[in-house]
Amino acid sequence: MTMDRLISQLPFFTEEHRNLALSVAQFVAQEIEPRAAVEEDIEDLARDFVHLLAGAGLLTYAVAESKLDIRALCLIREELAYSSALADLAFVMQGLGTYAIARAAPDHVRDFWLARAARGKAIAAFALTEPNAGSDVAAIQTTARRDGETYVIDGRKRFISNAGIADFYLVFAKTGTRDDGRPVISAFVVGSKMQGFRVVERTPLIGPHPIGEIAFDQCRVPAEDMVGSEGDGFKLAMETMDTFRASVGAAACGMARRALDHAVRYSSNRKQFGRLLCEHQLVQAKLADMITELDAARLLVYRAAYAKDNGANRITREASEAKLFATEAANRIIDSAVQIHGGSGLVSGTVVERLYRDVRALRIYEGTSEIQKLVIAGQLLKEQ
Repeated sequence: MTMDRLISQLPFFTEEHRNLALSVAQFVAQEIEPRAAVEEDIEDLARDFVHLLAGAGLLTYAVAESKLDIRALCLIREELAYSSALADLAFVMQGLGTYAIARAAPDHVRDFWLARAARGKAIAAFALTEPNAGSDVAAIQTTARRDGETYVIDGRKRFISNAGIADFYLVFAKTGTRDDGRPVISAFVVGSKMQGFRVVERTPLIGPHPIGEIAFDQCRVPAEDMVGSEGDGFKLAMETMDTFRASVGAAACGMARRALDHAVRYSSNRKQFGRLLCEHQLVQAKLADMITELDAARLLVYRAAYAKDNGANRITREASEAKLFATEAANRIIDSAVQIHGGSGLVSGTVVERLYRDVRALRIYEGTSEIQKLVIAGQLLKEQ
């Protein structure tokens, strides 16, 4: 297997990064791709992917037992998403569910959950979104009240990835109200076997994804399982998403790269009107737009990752630009791939049809494209 051309050219990577990209590509081809088209028993498959990733030593790149290598995180997500959106999810959720724990949990809580997550012994989840609180985090209604040495959590969370298969959830709840009326948001580690916790439903999506709604009914959590102090929850949630946001763009690039590869291959073998599709100028124009957008998206993603790895305090604008452009570009690239395939691209179960469904969520989760535009503009105006 040869090194990806752009990765070999970009100055953002060390030799270790390039070797990692190559080894992950080999792992994906051998272990992930044979399972990539499976759309049944998704929860069991997601568990299997966690165990495979742990066995390959890859979960240590998502679970921040020390400083995260964002370039490595993005390289791995791009390669996983090239083959399977579900494998990519299994990888990144271990990071999203543990990042705040690594940053702010008491040592014994931190060490217990991070070690288990990195070894694939426990599956993580990040529980922020609610029925009435998506992009507007301040609107969350789940509450946590102090009662002696415990906090009592009540409320519901919606669209929680890994709902039903996670062993622990990083849960954000309102623990009070500030003088200006804004909520005091705090974070807690909640084990899936705690009394008062339950999975309400699994939510079917257009692409296979273990996701659902969870509820807390006087769920008592030890006070020592609070992550950080009261009121640190909003900051920890934003730091988590700021850290992982560029990697969403990386996953989008992986999907787009797979779609482009299939479009090139198909158009180089399919004849219409006596010529190969790739010899028709309109098809060539599509291919030119696809590769140009993909290269631009990858440059934005790895610029943001490089900046974070090299000591930037914040990469809010850079990460939002990467996420916005890469996810929107990936949607356009995959749509063009389906168009080039014609009717064959609509056949259920084919690679481009699967990509068409899988890529759509990326423009929504971890901040919609519209929210990214607000973030980018806000950061730009602050810089003036």
